[in-house]
Amino acid sequence: MLANNQQPSLQVVQISDSHLFAEQGQLHCGVDVLANLKRVLFSIAENDEIDCLVFTGDLTQDHSDASYQQFADAFALANITIPCFFLAGNHDEQALLNKFLVNKPFKQDKTISKHNWQIQLVNSKSDTPAGYFAQDEVVRLSKVINQSCHQLVMMHHHPVNVGYFIDRHGLENQATFWQCINKHKNIRAIACGHVHGAHYFPAQNKGDQRSYQSADVYTCPATSIQFDPSVDGVSALALGPAYRIFSLFEGGQLETEVVRLPC
Repeated sequence: MLANNQQPSLQVVQISDSHLFAEQGQLHCGVDVLANLKRVLFSIAENDEIDCLVFTGDLTQDHSDASYQQFADAFALANITIPCFFLAGNHDEQALLNKFLVNKPFKQDKTISKHNWQIQLVNSKSDTPAGYFAQDEVVRLSKVINQSCHQLVMMHHHPVNVGYFIDRHGLENQATFWQCINKHKNIRAIACGHVHGAHYFPAQNKGDQRSYQSADVYTCPATSIQFDPSVDGVSALALGPAYRIFSLFEGGQLETEVVRLPC
């Protein structure tokens, strides 16, 4: 706990990997993923301390237009009123996200600024399931990062290996990513989805190496299924949907917790 019971400047909820289908009730690894998403959203709606929501990708499983509409309808059903930002996962099409996530509470901004914090939504989508940190994102970050603000970077693909099959589809050019991140000493943490599990990878102090991991990395559990890391492929653990909350403090401190719902 922080001294003097300091209150956060900003509380952000991260949800990820809903993997929806066109029809209600369709199952992914035996799980009703739309029902899980709705449960998560109703849980978030009960928390009046949250300032905004960030969805870190993989909205759809079947790539249908209707799955995007299911996502938007779930937010309306839960009466989510806080600003909701989003980025594309490897399953998603940015054009369809922009088409269906247009009305309140959705916002298409990729930089969120409040008090002395900025949250940067980084595009890691490529032409394959793996991620890629493109040069245009390097340039964009150099322009939008305010050096007087603390920074939280959010993305879909994981920029560090997690130790199970999803690493085959992680961020391909991790060194390039970290070379960019390391130039900005005010980046406090990286938050990503894609791995369907809640993990923490602390920053690594490796001296002058250009591509060392200079910031903590937090991965987000999925609203759909949590991967079984002992299986070489997509397989679900007997766990319910979950999400992550970040509390960002004026002095640059960051606290986070994972909220898990029962199966």
